[in-house]
Amino acid sequence: MPKGSEKLTNARKEEIVNACASLYETMGFKDITIRDIGEKTSFTRTSIYNYFQTKEEIFLALLQREHEAWIADLETIIHQHESLSAGEFAHELAVTLERRGTMLKLMSMNLYDMEGNSRLENLVSFKKVYAKAMRTITCCLEKFFPYMGVNDIQEFLYAFFPFLFGLYPYTTATDKQKEAMEIARVNYVQYSVYEITKSFVTKMLFFFEKENVPETHQS
Repeated sequence: MPKGSEKLTNARKEEIVNACASLYETMGFKDITIRDIGEKTSFTRTSIYNYFQTKEEIFLALLQREHEAWIADLETIIHQHESLSAGEFAHELAVTLERRGTMLKLMSMNLYDMEGNSRLENLVSFKKVYAKAMRTITCCLEKFFPYMGVNDIQEFLYAFFPFLFGLYPYTTATDKQKEAMEIARVNYVQYSVYEITKSFVTKMLFFFEKENVPETHQS
């Protein structure tokens, strides 16, 4: 990379990721090609390979950016509130996820393809941000629910993060899927990301409160 070109490199990477995000709003992951992405940028398609070797690396960069935006929202919750009840925190957390539809869709639908077809350095970069998201959730729990011990927090994380991977399919169904469920007589009730997350997180936190608060009162 030529000296002094880091700013240009970052700007072009951002333009490529923006193009990918725009296409993903109306096209499926498998249908989008490097050519499609290149046509939405201001430079030649072949120049993309100077920054990303595969389309999966571009999508992984998009997923990383989505996580960074989510972390920023979580940090805002920490800084803006001195205390939150279980219901209040569940509401705040649900709002942050409601804004991250692209993140949830990529996590549930395309993660294995992205990780399998990306260079190790790109995957490590994403995993570092993913780990930061887990640490930020941990910080939220430590601040707002001090009765939760290390094991409690670990249990919450092991339930909450796998929950995220299945959230998108349960809140988004295509017309074809809805028709199939109707024919199969599946009792399908569609809930929003906000509704499912708020309910899940509230129940999880109430469980830990029930397990821990009585002991605190006795001490």
